[in-house]
Amino acid sequence: MPSTSPGASARAASSASSAAPARRGLALLAAAGVLWGMGGPAGHLLQSAGVAPLAVATYRLLIAGLLISAFLAATGALRRLPRSRAFAVRLAANAVLHAVFQLLYFASLALIPVGLATLVKIGSVPVFVAVGVCLLARRRPGARLAVSVLPAVAGLALLAGFPSVDASPARLAAGLACALGAGLAFSMMTLVNRRPVEGLPPLVNVGLGMLAGSLLLLPAGLAAGMAVPARPDTLALLAFLGLVPTVLAYLAYFRGLQSASDAGAAVGTLAEPMTAAVLSALFLGERMTVPGLVGTALLAVSMSAEPVMDAVRRRLRR
Repeated sequence: MPSTSPGASARAASSASSAAPARRGLALLAAAGVLWGMGGPAGHLLQSAGVAPLAVATYRLLIAGLLISAFLAATGALRRLPRSRAFAVRLAANAVLHAVFQLLYFASLALIPVGLATLVKIGSVPVFVAVGVCLLARRRPGARLAVSVLPAVAGLALLAGFPSVDASPARLAAGLACALGAGLAFSMMTLVNRRPVEGLPPLVNVGLGMLAGSLLLLPAGLAAGMAVPARPDTLALLAFLGLVPTVLAYLAYFRGLQSASDAGAAVGTLAEPMTAAVLSALFLGERMTVPGLVGTALLAVSMSAEPVMDAVRRRLRR
């Protein structure tokens, strides 16, 4: 029986100890994606119960912002906030982008199926982020970006051209425009937050951004109508939207990011639209055509391409 050297044993133990946190991080990111995927169906059901899209967006940000801020206050995180111009600018930018993102997303749910809206919203992000990165760096996109962007463009074209939607062309176009607008707002949020602000942790950034975003939407929401049917099921669904696909999803996401690999981080992105599509098919009776399924597969390739390429390159360098 061959003997094992002390150095080999130490390396194996170190590898095993580092793999366990990565697996936990991957599980948390997958859970975050699944939880996020529940938000679209929940919002659609609230709108079907008579809650306006603007009200749904406002309530989601308000409930989540208050809960996350309460958690941060209880842990003392809000006592150490910086008083700088960079902090104020970042908070204001995130407030506007959170408000626009939620408003456009729930507006798209009122016009087109949940699964389609969620896939277009998330699937457009690699395209917008790639364009934004190139514009900010003032350079042309390279082959690496093309691997992510081209499948996304093809997938979006298939989804937009061949959805199983019982809607007029004008309604379909408006719904797709709102979903793309939500994807653009999310992409801008991603680009804005690429560089951290000193003294501003990610969860504080999200919690205060959501709370400030809800305050931006609140006047328009009150003017348009924030009424919610006083039924236990509707009120429970509203609380569920603010807590589960929002607060718990972000807590799982940021906890998972601490130990997950770059490839694992793509799981949360992929899990959201897939969860929304499955739940919409099971409970809302939505169906996707064969071209739509091909488009979904292309979006999955696009969203996972760059992290997987990074992981392969790191392995080859070892």
